[in-house]
Amino acid sequence: MWSFARREPSSILLSAQLAALLLFPLMEGAVGRALFSVFGIALLALVVIAVRSTPGLTWVVLLLGVPATLLLLIQASTDSDALFPYSSALEAVLYFYAAGAMIAYMLADHEITRDELFAVGATFTLGAWAFAYAYVVVQAIEPESFTAAIDPRADRTWMELLFLSFTTLSSTGLSDVVPVKAFARGVVMLEQVAGVAYIAMVVSRLVGLTVLHRAVR
Repeated sequence: MWSFARREPSSILLSAQLAALLLFPLMEGAVGRALFSVFGIALLALVVIAVRSTPGLTWVVLLLGVPATLLLLIQASTDSDALFPYSSALEAVLYFYAAGAMIAYMLADHEITRDELFAVGATFTLGAWAFAYAYVVVQAIEPESFTAAIDPRADRTWMELLFLSFTTLSSTGLSDVVPVKAFARGVVMLEQVAGVAYIAMVVSRLVGLTVLHRAVR
């Protein structure tokens, strides 16, 4: 299992992140928040493993991941969300850096491996996670930055912000959760640009190289 994780870390990271989309809604209440923190720590570990196979510097990931993990452990043990914006800030930077390292990994050569194909999806989810954590920080700094049809003045939950991030990055734009403050709208617009740029620069290049490789064969 460890050898497979080192050989194809992107596939494991992508699988874990997709599984998290279904598991996070079940993690409510005191026990659920503790499980959420533990699962978050596991995802951080997978990010470290994935980045080790890229040009990214592992020590940078550890520098960000270790304090974020400590904050998650404190949250799990104290059953408090007070530190969530702080751990989210560290995780946002970590996920942005990891996504950048994965992009550099995919663009490093003209050979397309199976792990690089999985990295396409893993990088997209890393970006979505990064912006979702950034939205948590934005909401903590400026409450009521986001609204929704249900309880519009309340703070948006993690799943709502993650949902907003995925719909924004994929240019789906369902408008279930909407930024209403100026700074929040600015961050959302940055994610829209990032989503379009990712499809245009990374995905199209990998698809083109895959087609070219098959044509040559």
